[in-house]
Amino acid sequence: MKKTVIIALAALLSLSAYAQETPTKFKLYGFLRNYAVIDTREVNGGTHDLYYYMPKDQDLNSAGEDLNSGLNWKFVSLTTRLGLDFSGYQFDDLKISGKVEADFYSLNGSESANTIAQFRLRQAYMALDRDLDDGTKLLVNIGQTWHPMGADLPHGICLESGAPFGPFNRSPQVMAHWTRGKWTYTGGLLYLSQYLPMDAETAKKSVAPFKYGFPEIYAGIAYKSGPFVAKFGLDNTLTRPVRKEVNVNIADAAEYARVKSLMEAVSVFAYLQYTKDLFQLKTKVTLAQAGEHLNILSGYGIASENAPKHTIEYTPMEDLTSFVSFQYGKKVQFLGMIGYMKQLGTTKDLKPTGISGTTPCIVNKTHLQDGNLWLNTAAATNIQQAFRLTPTVLWNMGKLQIGLEYDYTMAEFGNSDATRNARGLYEAGNTHWIGNHRLLWMTKFNF
Repeated sequence: MKKTVIIALAALLSLSAYAQETPTKFKLYGFLRNYAVIDTREVNGGTHDLYYYMPKDQDLNSAGEDLNSGLNWKFVSLTTRLGLDFSGYQFDDLKISGKVEADFYSLNGSESANTIAQFRLRQAYMALDRDLDDGTKLLVNIGQTWHPMGADLPHGICLESGAPFGPFNRSPQVMAHWTRGKWTYTGGLLYLSQYLPMDAETAKKSVAPFKYGFPEIYAGIAYKSGPFVAKFGLDNTLTRPVRKEVNVNIADAAEYARVKSLMEAVSVFAYLQYTKDLFQLKTKVTLAQAGEHLNILSGYGIASENAPKHTIEYTPMEDLTSFVSFQYGKKVQFLGMIGYMKQLGTTKDLKPTGISGTTPCIVNKTHLQDGNLWLNTAAATNIQQAFRLTPTVLWNMGKLQIGLEYDYTMAEFGNSDATRNARGLYEAGNTHWIGNHRLLWMTKFNF
């Protein structure tokens, strides 16, 4: 036995001795970017409203004046980025590359802690690449990078890159891509860290539902032939939104019993791209369930509850998001996007009474079935549908870029005194439309 172990170790060492390694190459990259923005009303957004979600709903005073209406402007030197690519390393037939990328970011707010830019991690992953004996190729990404549903963004110079009219998410993941000819098959697991779902226990975005659920599962397929690229993907989440429930049978209401139920949500998307010479066209349609972690204006509610068994039946909100975008030119580029999103309602009727022992959630000044619905807090929660138009011109002068974008966003809001129906939607006649005109100027120096 001892002799056998010694021979095995010697063989392993000999293999390592003959293994071929190549040195790693490093490339530093990044850009300096400034934005100047003019809006015709107050908006909901992050990073000093540069990450623009939606216009704010009307806020009427006693004289009937809308306090959220009126010109406002911003000039912010944020989102400057630094990155490091490494490539070229090879151990036998295994190629290893990767990326570390960070930029500056700050939350909105009046306190200095919220207005001073912080350096944050965007991407940090390694890619394991190997050509297989049958002529196929296997690529495995490990680390934080773009969610496969959010990787194909529309054309534009705005910070939000078309969100919430398309998925936007970067997450820690293990994702495998197997390419055979013109087809690529993708599958893997993800964990949400920066872009989070709603947590019904706190009525805020939180990592808790995913921490106490299961890894997010993704499977997709892509086809590339000549000028065409087509993709289809499916995303599945199993989460535990309400983690604790007050035990109303005891005097001490601070004691909890863990809720056993999980919520399943399935989202799908289809993507098509056409490129010819200096012209490129993209279109994407997403049908999302509880897609708030994808930066879609979504959420979920409660369909039924069995308090003695600590079980809850959840019902996700379904949303349709879509965009069409184009780009043409080289030195002077013309580009733009048309986006549309609409809430389709929960998959089942919402429970008409609150959870035992909990405080009903108030959603944008309206009570929904005693509050059994939790929606994305990134924008106003009473938005039912919206569209966006963004014609843009971009001047490319070597490493210097100057862009001018006009953005018109129109959103349908539920009235402040209206309640939603059993599927979480506003009935006809209980809504109103609000629009915002935005003019965005960008200067960017790439290095």
